[in-house]
Amino acid sequence: MTRILLLSDTHSYIDERILSYAQAADEIWHAGDIGSFEVTDALEKVGTLRAVYGNIDDHEMRSGYPETQYFECEKLRVLITHIAQYPGRYSTSTKSLLQKHPCDLLISGHSHILKVAKDHKLGHLHMNPGAAGVYGFHQVRTALQFTVNSNKLEHLQVIEFGQRGALKA
Repeated sequence: MTRILLLSDTHSYIDERILSYAQAADEIWHAGDIGSFEVTDALEKVGTLRAVYGNIDDHEMRSGYPETQYFECEKLRVLITHIAQYPGRYSTSTKSLLQKHPCDLLISGHSHILKVAKDHKLGHLHMNPGAAGVYGFHQVRTALQFTVNSNKLEHLQVIEFGQRGALKA
């Protein structure tokens, strides 16, 4: 069993609340728009990090992290990319990526909208953890946590870090 903390759109923001959840996870997955190495350095100090860059990430961040990650976690095939859109509305590039890398779990960020949806046509689960940072139009800072047990995703929970404007940890 592997405990996962799923983040996206931190936009250079990290606080003790995020780090406390990261410490409790076996792996931290970040779906892009990291913003700065301060975020990744802090996360890597407390756990194993898998991350992709997003559209706001500069060339240095892009040289440190890939655009997509495709891997297995306990036999669960995972594809992470920053911009994927949603089931039934995938862009041409996302459709191509999914053909190349069939997955059980597709993870994206970008929209700042927390959403978990089954793609019945392609047979995978799509997750967007919303935004954990303080920049953007979202009202509540969010993330997801879950466990991967064999090839099953279990114990999915939404984490709310509070209002976007509330910076107190």
